[in-house]
Amino acid sequence: MTHGTQPLLISMERRYAATMSGGLWRPRDDALLAAVAGVFVLAQLVLVRPTLGLGWDEVVYVSQVGTEAPAAFFSAPRARGVSLLAWPVASWSASTTLLRVYLAVLSGLGLYLALRAWRGLFPARVLAGAGALFITLWVTLFYGPQAMPNLWVAFGALLCVGCFLRARRNRFDRGALWGVLAGAALMAWMRPTDAVWVTLPLLVTVVVVRHWRLGAALVVGLVAGGIEWVIEAFVSYGGLRERLNEASRIQGDLGWNLAVDDQLRSLVGSTLCRPCNGEMPNPVVYAWWFVLPLLAAYGLAVAYRAGRTTRTLIPLACAATAAFPYLFMIGYAAPRFLLPAYALLALVVADALLHLITAPNGRPRPVVAALIAIGLAGHLAVQYAVLDRTVERSTGSREDWARSAAELHRLGVRPPCLLTGHEAIPVAYYTGCDSGATGGHNANTTTADILRAARGIPVGALTTPGGTPPRYARSWKLHRLDGLEVRIAPAPGAGGRA
Repeated sequence: MTHGTQPLLISMERRYAATMSGGLWRPRDDALLAAVAGVFVLAQLVLVRPTLGLGWDEVVYVSQVGTEAPAAFFSAPRARGVSLLAWPVASWSASTTLLRVYLAVLSGLGLYLALRAWRGLFPARVLAGAGALFITLWVTLFYGPQAMPNLWVAFGALLCVGCFLRARRNRFDRGALWGVLAGAALMAWMRPTDAVWVTLPLLVTVVVVRHWRLGAALVVGLVAGGIEWVIEAFVSYGGLRERLNEASRIQGDLGWNLAVDDQLRSLVGSTLCRPCNGEMPNPVVYAWWFVLPLLAAYGLAVAYRAGRTTRTLIPLACAATAAFPYLFMIGYAAPRFLLPAYALLALVVADALLHLITAPNGRPRPVVAALIAIGLAGHLAVQYAVLDRTVERSTGSREDWARSAAELHRLGVRPPCLLTGHEAIPVAYYTGCDSGATGGHNANTTTADILRAARGIPVGALTTPGGTPPRYARSWKLHRLDGLEVRIAPAPGAGGRA
């Protein structure tokens, strides 16, 4: 390269960087983000069946506010945010379809607002591209219409980090300060511990730049979203430390534990990989997982050359801290755990891809664009295949619970009633019963309480086929359900005793 051409290339690079700086926000930019959000809603309703029954974790969250069955045991790691999110529908309707449609529309709105928080930081086409990358992951689509917290932590992370960067750039942007507060509160409302991990780089930045108003907005948001969880810790667990210890125990005693391979195994469509000791899936399933950090690193290099490092480095740092506990501190995996990290990485990856297909003079690079389009098409095909298989498998398990519930009704187990044992929480919900366990992560009763209940209401002990029932239920009459066995306590006055 000659000394005469170098200034020209630098000038072209700077002009390109100027086009990538966000610029003036126009109505058509809003329309572009709204279109991505609309596609997200439509894809959920088409690809994830609105009739899909509630999953195990959903049963716990929805039963806290629903009318279908008594509230299931609420363990230490959980927070009440999802229950309150489902409350507007679940409090008066038992229709799963209505709940699915409501959550799909709400998640579309959440995506739109979360992406719009980044206006002025990246151009609309980068934000739209980031949204498109994020919503085409099978895990994003699968959990969009579900009453689960992780996607909403992702939306909160996007909102909080985007508004944080805007407020840091313009100290008089009050709307951005409120956005930081709202995003932090949403994350803490859904999963307080995740909120802390996501915001660690932001808290460090506040101290370094001494932007105390911004720090106050962030801390107030975290407190506002997590205060109920903390109060409940003192009321029900004996203190915050005790609840954190109990949550750690339920999650397998958090500590140094390499779970990267577990996450790779779960990408094949496992909604929960515990224990995660199966074979690795075909590399085509997880190839995108290794491309993601490479593109993120390239995006950071692009941002550094363009003089806009901060707006790229901070979301990358937040993505790293959000992913850290689920990659290195837990002994199992679920793809949804990494949704906040994926959402933040999508912005940097979209920026990198746009830079790859655009020359410094602003002209497109058709060959590079064609290669990237082919790669994305293959990625979409894999994501759709995994999503279809996951929906099919999830539908099957939930239909099994519904059939078991129908058979229990035929056997006379109707509300008020109590079920214990294997898969008692979801089967009890579908049956309309209360659920109880004397041991394990969901222990909430005793043998004496179960036997006392059997004197007045139908009680059943569930096991796997051929499984060993609890001692108190060995004399109860055995019935075979769809993939389960149940022993039902003798009815009072029926010639037996519970």
